[in-house]
Amino acid sequence: MSYYQTGSGVPEDAVCRYSGSRLWFRGPERSLDTPYMACIGGTETFGRFVETPFASVLEDKLDRRCLNLGSLFCGVDALCRDSGLQSLMDKAELCVLQAPDLLGQSNRFYRVHPRRNDRFLAATDDLISLYPDVDFADVNFVHHLMALLRDHQDARFEAVADELRRNWLKQMRALLEKLDVPVILLCLQVVGQSDGGDPADEADVPLSLGLLDAVRPFCAAIVRETVSVSGQSDELEDMLFGTLQQPMAEYMIGPAAHRTIAEALAGPIRDLR
Repeated sequence: MSYYQTGSGVPEDAVCRYSGSRLWFRGPERSLDTPYMACIGGTETFGRFVETPFASVLEDKLDRRCLNLGSLFCGVDALCRDSGLQSLMDKAELCVLQAPDLLGQSNRFYRVHPRRNDRFLAATDDLISLYPDVDFADVNFVHHLMALLRDHQDARFEAVADELRRNWLKQMRALLEKLDVPVILLCLQVVGQSDGGDPADEADVPLSLGLLDAVRPFCAAIVRETVSVSGQSDELEDMLFGTLQQPMAEYMIGPAAHRTIAEALAGPIRDLR
């Protein structure tokens, strides 16, 4: 049984796959025979522990079919390398694309799981040569890796950060150039979030304005929004989770944050009609 079915915060029949893709998406499965716009992204787009994620709010607000193609832990690699997902995006009338963070991508220094991009698989020879004093044996998540490297407080960390920026831009630009549909890029800053249970250090490797400016020519619009996790916004009681899932739910965004995101997106979407 997949981690989506056991820990997504939604019933087991509320996750689905579409033909050609290896990713699990927020369900239930929708027909592809009727025109749709698509919301693509990671955990926030999926709406973990939330009954009505922002894709559903948009559907009601705009009276327009909206497929939630959010996939838990989807980063640069899953987004840019899953041909089935790209086919779903190409068939849409419009795509709202949540910008992935910089860490969930295989690169010159480390490899991540091809679908669960928060998972660190291995350091490359380049990273081992750069950090011969670091033991990577117990590293399981990319945020843990970044914290470990950053703790050394020397110039080597910037070499890794530069590689992540360069690779992110290369892959995202290639994806956006291939798409024949309008794309609204959604850039979320989630305050207090972590994928490992502890608050993430916002200095990991932020998605800079320079990177956004570099992909702006390939987007119909860029929407930036800051939201807080439910543990900081008093939304925890409005979320759906099991007893043992509360620590994870505290670091997910809640229903009010999803409504805020939908409100920020509604205007730019209407402008494209």
